[in-house]
Amino acid sequence: MFITIEGCDGAGKSTQAKELARRIANLGFEVVLTREPGGTPLGEQLRGVQGWLKVGGSVSVLAELFLFEAARSELITRVIKPAIRRGAVVISDRYSDSSLAYQGYGRDIDLSDIRKLNSVATADLLPSLTVFLDIDLDVALDRQASARGNIQNQDRFEDENREFYQRVINGYRELAAAEPARWLTIDGEASSEQISARIWTAVQRLIQKHTGTITP
Repeated sequence: MFITIEGCDGAGKSTQAKELARRIANLGFEVVLTREPGGTPLGEQLRGVQGWLKVGGSVSVLAELFLFEAARSELITRVIKPAIRRGAVVISDRYSDSSLAYQGYGRDIDLSDIRKLNSVATADLLPSLTVFLDIDLDVALDRQASARGNIQNQDRFEDENREFYQRVINGYRELAAAEPARWLTIDGEASSEQISARIWTAVQRLIQKHTGTITP
């Protein structure tokens, strides 16, 4: 079973991914919690590249996309697919939909081109469930600003303008609306407890569908 959590920077994805991993592990399942970019030595190196971009480095928008796709392919090959094959539940903080939102809607790369690259990088592996934490632009920017004191939370996208982030948010909303069977849209401005409860309700149904077991 494969679950992804998506949303604009500042939506609270990492917090919800960790809480969901804890709940599923408490049921006795092996849980693999990963992130994009990251999860492998190559992916973690890419996070370092993001730091370099933050302090004045520059790459073309296509080069940026190819970097993410390379890291994604490595994550699929070395972490996600092996975990799924052995029966683990995989939770990823971001996945291929983030490239559609950020590099597609945000940076205006043709969506069909990104989908082709995503298909190759992921070998067409789609999540069973994608949770979208939807927040207002001003809330997202406020949360990003409050996080800037921690260098680990800084990346290239935090210095983008309002129009860029609004395109990203709108892109996520369009993606979610186009695939309602896979996407679960949640108000990211609700309390953390309310968000966790909604996610857990959906995941319980998913576990029952996959295993036939009703979870507590």
